[in-house]
Amino acid sequence: MEVLKESAIILARIITIFPLFLLITQYMGKRSIGEMPIFDFLIIMTLTNVVGADIADPTVDHVYTYLAVIVIPLIQRLTAYLSITHRKIGKKITFEPTLVIQDGKLLVENLKRIRYTIDNVLQMLRQKNIFNISDVEIAIIEANGQISVLKKENKLGVTIEDINVKKKSKSLSYPLIVEGKIYEDILNYLGLNRQWLVSELQRRQIAQVDRVFFASINGDHELHVSLKNEHQQMPPIYN
Repeated sequence: MEVLKESAIILARIITIFPLFLLITQYMGKRSIGEMPIFDFLIIMTLTNVVGADIADPTVDHVYTYLAVIVIPLIQRLTAYLSITHRKIGKKITFEPTLVIQDGKLLVENLKRIRYTIDNVLQMLRQKNIFNISDVEIAIIEANGQISVLKKENKLGVTIEDINVKKKSKSLSYPLIVEGKIYEDILNYLGLNRQWLVSELQRRQIAQVDRVFFASINGDHELHVSLKNEHQQMPPIYN
């Protein structure tokens, strides 16, 4: 009997709390769901924990849960307002954009600072239909963790009708060197060898493979190299 009573209480809590939770989420707006800045992420996590504890534990006073669910979003809205009206506050509770690629070169120190790997960046580029890092003028990791990319001018798309010529197919780029390690299977696949690679690196005045942070090669045997000591050549980017 006691089990049925507690089950009924939990069911009643679910029925009463979720409509309120839905209204509160809508009140907080798209910003808290789509971009998910760090402060909004903490707000959502807190709300879900409060609601979860209320549903799972019948001994929790339902009134206090309602109070928490109402007050927490009000704090979020107030913080969002202060972030907009007072830039210093906004900068304290969110991340700054980080430049990770410049002129086709990966900026190693910036990647380390935000703890992103080469694989993370390459995946994000592929999701934007960019399969060759050398096509990128600049790439920025935004405060919400997404990547913004500006392609090089000669890689910007034009329509076939604009130039009235047959479109040239793109050549897929393959990772060849990652943090000084050579992928021999890529060389073999393209009919190349280590001697060719060493020669190409020397032609670029790179005497040691260990200096290479990332290198890619396409089907036309065009090599693209980012060194471990690439440095940012433009002013910092701010929100």
